Amino acid sequence: MTIAKRKRGCSIPNHNAFGGFPIIVLLLLVCALWFQRNQLTTLLLGPTTTTSEVVLDPPGNTFYDDPQLSYSIEKPLKQWDKKRSDWLQLHPSFAAGAQDRILLVTGSQPSPCKNPIGDHLLLRCFKNKVDYCRIHNCEVYYSNLHLHPKMDSFWSKLPIIRSTMMAHPEVEWIWWLDADAIFADMEFKIPLERYKDHNLVVHGWSNMVYTESENMSWTGLNAGSLLIRNCQWSMDLLHVWAQMGPLSSNYAKWGKILTSTFKDKPFPLPDDQSSLIYLLSKQRRKWGGKTYLEETYDLEGYWIATLGKFEGLKNKYNEIEEEASVLRRRHSEK
Repeated sequence: MTIAKRKRGCSIPNHNAFGGFPIIVLLLLVCALWFQRNQLTTLLLGPTTTTSEVVLDPPGNTFYDDPQLSYSIEKPLKQWDKKRSDWLQLHPSFAAGAQDRILLVTGSQPSPCKNPIGDHLLLRCFKNKVDYCRIHNCEVYYSNLHLHPKMDSFWSKLPIIRSTMMAHPEVEWIWWLDADAIFADMEFKIPLERYKDHNLVVHGWSNMVYTESENMSWTGLNAGSLLIRNCQWSMDLLHVWAQMGPLSSNYAKWGKILTSTFKDKPFPLPDDQSSLIYLLSKQRRKWGGKTYLEETYDLEGYWIATLGKFEGLKNKYNEIEEEASVLRRRHSEK
């Protein structure tokens, strides 16, 4: 009995050792396949490219690789024309048609609107802008951030415009449009050819901007809708313009200067609009030559004045459609 037990006891480990051999072989096979997974995948499925291997930019450095690069409006940006030109040469797909490319930029405050329907109306206004951009094949960017802690309210657009220029070197024009503005004519197209020799386009009147102090008005132009070219001149203007805003240590002093200059200014603190008029008037040789005051059409308009024109526009379009029946035929937007 004792021997029989020993023989039976010896037979058990022999069985386990023999039965575990296929398991060891299987583990070795799995390890081999694990280390050769790339070759096996290539053999079965063909060559693949992982996300980390996708080259989104050329190997050469661009201005984005400069560790001293700053998006802050407080720090001047130099040689922007060359940096942008070099970037476009490295990205030929963006270079094509860049001279006519527009990016519409708008935005609102980070906090909710105090009016219970305010945010809903802002959303409706933004939808209007998106529809316009869809029809005219341009992109739109909406910001609800203050990119500089001191540059809030109407001053917040300056850091946004500057940062957008740097983030989108493929864009020639930045079109800033206030959040509460809407397009009244969805078929309107900016006549860019008219502004080929200018870098800033605003709706305004020369006799209220380039005039004696007694006749100057803080509404001589409207900064709620403006076109600004993505170039060094614009970068310099934004930097100087911002120095009249809340980030300046002379903010209160500028308020007194602007109030004494514009007799119709209703509040004492500096605002972006009267500050721009002041720069154009006092430094016309530096800034006025490249600024186009648009008077032939309404790049912007107060809604009460615009509302009265809708009936006339409707009648005008009806007359055109009656003469050209093809216009009444429904068609796709593309």
